Amino acid sequence: MKTKWLSEEQIVAVLKEAEAGMPVAKLIRRIVITEQTFTGGRSSAGLDSDQARQLKQLQEENERLKKIVAKLSPDKAMLVDVIKKW
Repeated sequence: MKTKWLSEEQIVAVLKEAEAGMPVAKLIRRIVITEQTFTGGRSSAGLDSDQARQLKQLQEENERLKKIVAKLSPDKAMLVDVIKKW
């Protein structure tokens, strides 16, 4: 699987430049993509830069919390077993 080399914020910034009237040909040369990639990205990116940043922060927080739950679940199961034996 290919990795993204542009962040969500960078993609949103490029799309805003296009909406502001900058020629698409100039934009795609600057970020080195094809016009097909640009038009495909335009349809899939409906976030502004603040929303993209907030989404990324929420995803990181969710990942951190999932790790905490995964770490504590075996401890909880062990304690429940000990309580049931009493």
